[in-house]
Amino acid sequence: MSAILKLEHVSYVYSKGTPFEKTAIDDINLEIQPGELVGVIGHTGSGKSTLVQHLNGLLEPTSGKIYIDGQDLWADRTKLRTFRFQVGLVFQYPEYQLFEETVYKDIAFGPKNMGLSQEEIHRRVLQAAAFVGLQEDQLQKSPFELSGGQKRRVAIAGVLAMEPQVLVLDEPTAGLDPRGRDLILDQIKAYHEKQRNTVLLISHSMEDVAKYATKVLVMNQAKVFLYDTVDQVFSHAQEMEQMGLDVPQVTKICLELRKRGYALPDNIYTVEQACRALSRLAALEGRGTSC
Repeated sequence: MSAILKLEHVSYVYSKGTPFEKTAIDDINLEIQPGELVGVIGHTGSGKSTLVQHLNGLLEPTSGKIYIDGQDLWADRTKLRTFRFQVGLVFQYPEYQLFEETVYKDIAFGPKNMGLSQEEIHRRVLQAAAFVGLQEDQLQKSPFELSGGQKRRVAIAGVLAMEPQVLVLDEPTAGLDPRGRDLILDQIKAYHEKQRNTVLLISHSMEDVAKYATKVLVMNQAKVFLYDTVDQVFSHAQEMEQMGLDVPQVTKICLELRKRGYALPDNIYTVEQACRALSRLAALEGRGTSC
């Protein structure tokens, strides 16, 4: 299976040739297969947001090549608009970009600019609204009458309505309360499972990445530190802690137990995994305790 996203030796330098020159991403080589839900993590300034802004041509690499479904993104600049429909990008706090009179019109803005028929636009608006849990009676309201979490869902629906092959979300739950955060993430997961599209989810929460992702991309100091399955990435939890990443609390506890001589696996990242591992350990020691 060919990669839906492929980066070859991609680097990007801000303010090149000035005293403020800074390398934001450095010699990135990466292949992401169709249908993956990739959690993208890294400390502030590691290059996460700069990386994803390259995926639909918002930024042009200083060097290197980017391929979308086998096509060179920058080979023909007249096709950039088409690529931006293929790779949908949801920025942090996307609700600040809402501007139409009604929720319906805001969600319809992207499909309308794709030149689709009214019937197709209508179908896409209703489908995208359903994906994010908006009711049909909310579509004729002003988006500014809605709660913060509902506005966020309207903004995400506007990108989903373009039916991109790749959906990129940059901290989609930033600023939301725990209930709103879980709601958004559950809807993104449900969308991924139904559509089988590729999703990239930037998050500071390792717990969220562990719960929702199929693969994890770890950025560190402008480079790819790891790109692998969730299990494999969390087997490097101690190294990630040393990089300043906030690994799940249960992982920290199990790492501490390992340091104290308990024979626990090095890739525990959920409470359920910890319970199973501790139960096995107790059984081996003849205690017969279970969670």
